[in-house]
Amino acid sequence: MSIFKAYDIRGIYGKEVDLETSRKIGAAFAHFLGAKKVAVTNDMRASSPDVKAALLEGITSRGCDVVDCGLGETPLLYFAVGHLGVDGGVAVTASHNPAKYTGFKMVREKAIPLSGDEGIREIEALVKDGVPAYDGPPGKVETQDVYAAYVEHVRGFMKPWKPFKLVIDFANGMGGHLIPRILEGHGLTTELLYPELDGTFPNHEANPLKDENIAELARRVVDTGADLGATFDGDADRCAFVDENGERVPSDIVTALIARSLVPTEPGTAVVYDLRSSDIVPEEVSRLGGRPIRERVGHSFMKAVLRREGGLFGGELSGHFYFRDNFYSDSGIIALVEVLNILSDDDRTFSEVVAELRKYPSTGEINFEVEDKDGVIASLAEKFADAEIDHLDGITIRYPDWWFNVRKSNTEPLLRLNLEARDPALFDAKKEEIVALLGKPV
Repeated sequence: MSIFKAYDIRGIYGKEVDLETSRKIGAAFAHFLGAKKVAVTNDMRASSPDVKAALLEGITSRGCDVVDCGLGETPLLYFAVGHLGVDGGVAVTASHNPAKYTGFKMVREKAIPLSGDEGIREIEALVKDGVPAYDGPPGKVETQDVYAAYVEHVRGFMKPWKPFKLVIDFANGMGGHLIPRILEGHGLTTELLYPELDGTFPNHEANPLKDENIAELARRVVDTGADLGATFDGDADRCAFVDENGERVPSDIVTALIARSLVPTEPGTAVVYDLRSSDIVPEEVSRLGGRPIRERVGHSFMKAVLRREGGLFGGELSGHFYFRDNFYSDSGIIALVEVLNILSDDDRTFSEVVAELRKYPSTGEINFEVEDKDGVIASLAEKFADAEIDHLDGITIRYPDWWFNVRKSNTEPLLRLNLEARDPALFDAKKEEIVALLGKPV
């Protein structure tokens, strides 16, 4: 399988991505952008400093200067590109993947992402075939500390908070780098789980979508009587939440919640949501006077539409939340800040606040290993031909009182199912029916 993915470049260090490959990626990136200056950060993995050094060799070999912003979460890289006004940037990170992986998240000017549709395929071809010859002087590398500016940027989203008790699980990922500094001095009582940076992820995987990875967080919230819990993925661009009862609050419900806070500040604003999200998201956005826009799964698609529409905010089921005033980029910590803002304006508990938004029973995402993915999608279209059908991302089949989406994963050899219905009995029946058609979940 290619290391060049739909949203980034990622592979096993030393096997699929070595230092020479990293140099070639750097040269291809600088050539593709025609960049004069770019920003670079790296995460806490043991391989990242060497991979970044090789990447910088490649970038500077094209005459492009580099601002090395040092150790940083992916949202710090996005901020650095926008804040410094450079031509692009690269975060050396493999996000939530295990320790043996390395990778690159790449953006152009204004933190506009490169993706398989625009940029990554061209860079793949340049890595394979070689970049055109360049005989000019090499670029220079300077280091610049943007930490203080980044902390102040995030704090700009804060409102006065109640003295909440909060548990945060950093999973030894990059969230432990600056988030404690951002939150300090704002009246919170905060218990930090695994804030130490450790790219071997010795305690649990840094993937908040898996229930086993939030189990300890949920227990600590209940045991300590905390008001809520939050957890971040490996590079801290995603955030997931549990309420005071230790129950997961699905990210589409968080999208609807944040929309309740932000849309009234700018009537008519666009809110982008991914097509796996509950119907409560567009219903709530419309009720508030906003414009809900349904989009394909993936940060590059979401950001492009949000930017095109000038929208205030967007959210994905995966825990990515996007903010116009954050260079249209995703930020786990800003999502947490917004949730704390909302809860501070409400006398109810977190579970009580979101209860009215948890209106429709839904599966969340269920994965299936399927050999003939296109064949299965075609068979679903035939079986449910009387439904409203679209192919924005995989296939979405909609009836008045229930719907489901089946799509091919962009990162794994899987089909993914999301299903929602208007009442529990119908939900149970339709879930059983569709799961039977797709096979055994994995």
